[in-house]
Amino acid sequence: MNNARKGLWLALIVLLTAALSGCGGSGQAQKVKIGEVTRSVFYAPQYVALEKGFFKEEGLDVELQTTAGGDKTMTALLSGAIDVALVGAETSIYVYQQGSDDPVINFAQLTQTDGTFLVARDDPGEFDWEKLKGSVFLGQRKGGMPQMAGEFTLRKHGIDPHQDLELIQNVDFANITAAFVSGTGQFVQLFEPQASIIEKEGKGHVVASFGTESGKLPYTVFMTKQSYMKERPEVVQKFTNAVHKAQRWVQSHTPEEIAETVAPYFKDTDMDILVSSIKRYQEQGTYAETPALAEEAWNNLLDVMDSAGELNERVEAGKLVDNSFAEQAVNTVK
Repeated sequence: MNNARKGLWLALIVLLTAALSGCGGSGQAQKVKIGEVTRSVFYAPQYVALEKGFFKEEGLDVELQTTAGGDKTMTALLSGAIDVALVGAETSIYVYQQGSDDPVINFAQLTQTDGTFLVARDDPGEFDWEKLKGSVFLGQRKGGMPQMAGEFTLRKHGIDPHQDLELIQNVDFANITAAFVSGTGQFVQLFEPQASIIEKEGKGHVVASFGTESGKLPYTVFMTKQSYMKERPEVVQKFTNAVHKAQRWVQSHTPEEIAETVAPYFKDTDMDILVSSIKRYQEQGTYAETPALAEEAWNNLLDVMDSAGELNERVEAGKLVDNSFAEQAVNTVK
């Protein structure tokens, strides 16, 4: 082979190698870090997406961490420690109210109702909300969605949470169940599986659902910074596709099947508790059927925040919600 032909072949090999290298790079899984506000069976579809490999199918390498609390989760997102946050939509409004030049945008809803239940220490027989008047109520953190939805429900039933009962709000989220078990409060607001565990141990009785009472809300939503969304729209779309695959799977499977799938994330929780918790959430329509965030639900959120005195101004959904990824996922994921 003469030198000219050899040089031509070398040049072609270099070009082909570069092209293949480029293809290989684009084919590699893209890393996405999620920060969940807490570990909860309330977020079952997220764990289904991980366990069933739906994120991997979309070419994403997802790393999940629990960022324990709305404030910490939002701090992690704004600082770049995580790429996507799973937290209440109200946190995006708080950031907006502070005048951020890089607002946080909600793009895929996971849960569409409050996830807490009213637990009574003593069996109240036929329950009536009037029984809360004059009682000691162990609530949630001020400004958080559980507490705001709880107060919204109490007011709906003619109860002023700050006048008609003794409201305790100085217990950390992680310690609320233990505080109730140790004797604090006559009523408590709990997520699953804590509510079911309390019932099973005979230390309380689930008497009402705040999710049913407070209506549809963008309670827990995947969100990211506007800058991240503009720089990596394809990642956000793949992420939303995976979420919708999980939503469809959850809608078509039994509580037992879902519990078996998410069990690795709840190794210290008995299977029967997982099943009963998921069944409660399924029955009240807690798990969103699509990632799209409805304007009506957003407006209900504004009403809940306004009622709690946490809203400086009503923020239109269009400013902090981008449903385009959700809409495409619904149209393409079958």
